[in-house]
Amino acid sequence: MKFLRILLFPFSILYGCITSIRNWMFDRQFLQSKYYNLPIIAVGNLSVGGTGKTPQIEYLIRLLAEGNQLATLSRGYKRKSEGFVLADENANAAILGDEPFQFFTKFKGIQVAVDANRANGIEQLLSQKNKPDVILLDDAYQHRKVKAGFYVLLTAYGDLYADDCMLPTGNLRETKAGANRANIIVVTKCSPDISLEEQNRIKQKLKLQPKQELFFTFIDYDTNVYSQNEVLDVASIKNEKKLLLAGIAKPDSFFTFLKSAQDDCLVFPDHHFFSETDIQIIQEKAKGLKIITTEKDYVRLMDTVLAPQLYYLPIQSSFVRNQNKFDEIIQNYVGESTRNRSVFTK
Repeated sequence: MKFLRILLFPFSILYGCITSIRNWMFDRQFLQSKYYNLPIIAVGNLSVGGTGKTPQIEYLIRLLAEGNQLATLSRGYKRKSEGFVLADENANAAILGDEPFQFFTKFKGIQVAVDANRANGIEQLLSQKNKPDVILLDDAYQHRKVKAGFYVLLTAYGDLYADDCMLPTGNLRETKAGANRANIIVVTKCSPDISLEEQNRIKQKLKLQPKQELFFTFIDYDTNVYSQNEVLDVASIKNEKKLLLAGIAKPDSFFTFLKSAQDDCLVFPDHHFFSETDIQIIQEKAKGLKIITTEKDYVRLMDTVLAPQLYYLPIQSSFVRNQNKFDEIIQNYVGESTRNRSVFTK
């Protein structure tokens, strides 16, 4: 596989040229971006998959939901619906996609919408009777047809965009110069005790622009696992034989956190929708044991025959340091944008 990627390097150069020309045309306004008169925060990455967008979006929801009419807008990857969908009591993972449905089940006071056309999605949200005053765009860093007011760029520790190259040889969707559009860059999946020396080394490698801010976060696992009817302490099941199940990108840390010597692990592709055959395989593998899975997988399996033995482990994004500074920057952007909007609309 690695050798094949090396052979495809000329195509990486071509792809990089195409994306650079596209970005140049947007930067010079030969291609137009739509701007909307409300705070819009876009969260995304330069690479494909596995940087921790979902916990970062959830962090922003917790930060901003109080005092704001908040909406999230996602593509709804691998959903079975089309066009714009606003989540309601009939929503499920097939209609919304797993990550938006997870937002919908966890955060009852917000609007959750999906649309591959982000501009249309925003306009549909703003046409609602109870329209939002802040929108979070999930995985929308490359969607240049919409001009967000604020960009949060994620890059995973150990897989920094500065060390990567363009698809198909590497995993970058656009060249490293795309990082210059970010207001904040977050290095995710760090060790909680990452040293200041290591943070400074990464900062130098990323070559931030003068007005950009850099933060470091780690995945903070819950101390409990949850089912439809039960909450169990992780420590109490750590040494109990169980089946660990993950259909996410880069699940190694999930398995490491929970696994004991006698446990079995099942891995499925990221955003995998489980067929009846898959469910039968899982059931036979589990043999009546507890099945511990990720929250994203749980919302795809919660209504199946596996439910009585199915548990999920929540995660959240936590800051190594300077959390208050991050919060202040985001809240100041939202507050300033809202004040400007009030002046503009009078």
